[in-house]
Amino acid sequence: MKVKMILPALAEAESPFWRPIKYSLFPPLGLATLASYLSPDDEIDLQDQHVETLNLNDDPDLVIIQVYITNAYRAYQIADHYRAKGAYVLLGGLHVTSLPEEAVPHADTIFLGPAEETFPQFLKDFKAKKPLKRYASSIRTLVGVPPIRRDLIKRNRYLVPNSIVVTRGCPHHCDFCYKDAFFQGGKGFYTQKVDDALAEIDRLPGKHLYFLDDHLLGNTKFASELFEGMKGMNRVFQGAATVDSILRGNLIEKAADAGLRSLFVGFETFSPENLKQSNKKQNLQKDYIKAVNRLHSLGIMINGSFVFGLDDDDQDVFKRTVDWGVENGITTSTYHVLTPYPGTKLYEDMDKSGRIITKNWDLYDTRNVVYQTQKLTAQELKDGYDWAYKEFYSWSNILKGSLSHDAHKHKLKHFMYSGGWKKFEPLWNFIIKSKNLNTMLPILESILSKVNYTSKHDISDHIITKEKTIKTKAKPIIKSSRHHNKVS
Repeated sequence: MKVKMILPALAEAESPFWRPIKYSLFPPLGLATLASYLSPDDEIDLQDQHVETLNLNDDPDLVIIQVYITNAYRAYQIADHYRAKGAYVLLGGLHVTSLPEEAVPHADTIFLGPAEETFPQFLKDFKAKKPLKRYASSIRTLVGVPPIRRDLIKRNRYLVPNSIVVTRGCPHHCDFCYKDAFFQGGKGFYTQKVDDALAEIDRLPGKHLYFLDDHLLGNTKFASELFEGMKGMNRVFQGAATVDSILRGNLIEKAADAGLRSLFVGFETFSPENLKQSNKKQNLQKDYIKAVNRLHSLGIMINGSFVFGLDDDDQDVFKRTVDWGVENGITTSTYHVLTPYPGTKLYEDMDKSGRIITKNWDLYDTRNVVYQTQKLTAQELKDGYDWAYKEFYSWSNILKGSLSHDAHKHKLKHFMYSGGWKKFEPLWNFIIKSKNLNTMLPILESILSKVNYTSKHDISDHIITKEKTIKTKAKPIIKSSRHHNKVS
């Protein structure tokens, strides 16, 4: 059987603001995972439109398309194209799960939720010529999942071909997150067996890994055993976690010992009212500066995530957020315009109150304003978002953020990582076009090398000194924040 697996490019790929490097980071791991259930005799072609031109002149028997919100229209067009040619078309992913009735006319079968259980069942039904129109996941387990078909991934076209997912979902329930809709009807957070995760890691060449899990530290027992098993593997890795998990226990130290060098942290907002609006309870009354200092004391760089446009945000939110990130040595910042995705509680609430102003899914890219704002106009929100990116990644602020660290190696790492990520786009584009992006991995691994403090005493001194320094610097911001009923 000829099988075509497609990840259509997101709408941002046609935007003048598109940064090819951002969409050349990770291969389509979800599709490669599903491919592991196919027969060794099947002829499989996995294509990612972000890094290659789609071949639409072939004649596969089965076409599987992964649908996100901003590639939905393109995904439907591709699906219609192949159905007209007589192929059997499957659609699945976040957007299909959120809006199944929208997807149904473009597919022979749709999948709702994760497909580790339902896709093998579909294959049995398909071979028996009795496939269902719809498969919904209810049994949630990663036990017995076969090894990912990494042989189908074109490694040389990605900066981080060694991406990996060892858990599914997240234990938290933020109103703006897709997770609850995608995992409806079963477990919303579950893990692999530690031995299976370690075996998958062992299969990956080189040193660098990127855990794409929503919350790598979400299950303390699993994460602790995983990090213990990774000791001695000589890996450097990146991942994502919450402020709460960084401050709780000693799990983050175990992660650092195993090779964690960079962490995506969802700070999102400094406003208690915004946190309550978003149901982001895990951040309420948490000390962001203490979390930052703990990570820096371990030599871990931080990619901070921040959302603009929550109802308590006003015109000074952009400057305060940028200033806080620079003064606290956040290596990279990811800013988002609040986006109410279909299937989320945020979308449901806004739709009921008439605040959704467009349902053009191409605009739901966290760069555009698609809802009726409160204290900010839509133009103020968009302009502030654009300004924040430009300002945070100015050379002066990259240098200032770098110099906020005590260790010279950490200063250099910050400068190279932050500057390299945003300031060398022509070089990245040249390397991407040469189709040898993963030749940059040794440089990335070097930047992610360990920052050593000579002793635990030095680490304690480092944290205390940094807290005193930052609290002194932050006084004007804290005063301003309190005036607006926000905390810094």
